[in-house]
Amino acid sequence: MAKLTVRDLNVNGKRVFMRVDYNVPLDEKDGQMVITDETRIKETLPTLRLLIEKGARLILAAHLGRPKGKREPSMSLRPVAARLAELLGCKVNFADDCIGEKVEKLAKELPPGGILLLENVRYYNEEEANDPAFAEKLAKVADVYVNDAFGAAHRAHASTEGVARIVAKRGGQCAAGLLMERELKFLGDELDKPARPFVVILGGAKVSDKIKVIDRLLDKADTILIGGAMAYTFKLAQGFKVGQSLVEKDKTDVALAALDKAKKRGVQFLLPTDNTCVTPVKTDKLDKKGRPVLDLTNPRTNADANIPDSEEGVDIGPATAAKYGEVLRSAKTVLWNGPMGIFEDKRFAVGTNAVAQAVVDATQKNGAKTIIGGGDSVKALNKAGLGDKVTFMSTGGGASLEFLEGAVLPGVAALSEK
Repeated sequence: MAKLTVRDLNVNGKRVFMRVDYNVPLDEKDGQMVITDETRIKETLPTLRLLIEKGARLILAAHLGRPKGKREPSMSLRPVAARLAELLGCKVNFADDCIGEKVEKLAKELPPGGILLLENVRYYNEEEANDPAFAEKLAKVADVYVNDAFGAAHRAHASTEGVARIVAKRGGQCAAGLLMERELKFLGDELDKPARPFVVILGGAKVSDKIKVIDRLLDKADTILIGGAMAYTFKLAQGFKVGQSLVEKDKTDVALAALDKAKKRGVQFLLPTDNTCVTPVKTDKLDKKGRPVLDLTNPRTNADANIPDSEEGVDIGPATAAKYGEVLRSAKTVLWNGPMGIFEDKRFAVGTNAVAQAVVDATQKNGAKTIIGGGDSVKALNKAGLGDKVTFMSTGGGASLEFLEGAVLPGVAALSEK
């Protein structure tokens, strides 16, 4: 994907409006909001350092949470400015707004190499509406546009798409940051012509969330490994009993179509042959969304093709994990999106962790390119302490999925061609 990148820019003395993904988790501690995971901030440092070296006057824009157009103090980016300054070892100015005369004045006063972080763009509803007038106000401080927020690139918002269009219309350049460049390289170029065998691992809850990805990858993959709750929809489609497992009964035709396409294309399409089952027991508790909380009791390995009516599948079993591991360790390209079970509970993380270790082994021992397609797969790898042992981990959740489906991401489409 031949998009202009920050490497191609001459930005000395120019105001560079850079969209970053600083949507970091925060917790309140002693009356202060504290960042609990700064991965997204650290991911932007290479791009920032390069632009500082080039003499850019950097204006950073980001969103945090869902304030729904209101100034929600708990979703302020002020703590991010303080942490960014520590990580970069230089001053980071903070504007308590993202548009207006005050912002324009602060941007004008920035010296070459100076940085200004704007307040949460989602304090304005016009951001998500991609309101042209709001985009114009944001673009008042932009000579050049850079997008390094792949995780927000699937949204046509004012700061991800609108500002880029305005800068381009003025004759300004719109470029990808180094993180965006890596995302496009690994999720795009590397998977267009993968080294073989090319193995795809797909997990998570719903077939409907992944069917477009499955359909597209059936044209490219040698083997597809299925796990997570979506496996039970495939099992139901094949006529097996799935007990109380999470399934999409209305998607069995979609599952059968995928299996049929795999057969016609000669793609090995593997489903779990065993699983970890539990007996769910009702409690009087409700979760944050008001849904009943179940106690998952009596975990056991179920080697039967059917799951008893009173039980629920929550993870792939040891035989499946061993088989998947065998396939993965001989792969030359691996794409993984979605866990194998309820990995947040360590009792049901065994399958996901086994797959994670096999992916690492493929990387370290077989020289495979291993690409983790964002979301829960990244969380699972990090939780297992293996995140730094694969080739690439995407920072995008929904953006990664949409890109893998072949969708045009508005935040990418708005960037200048080389």
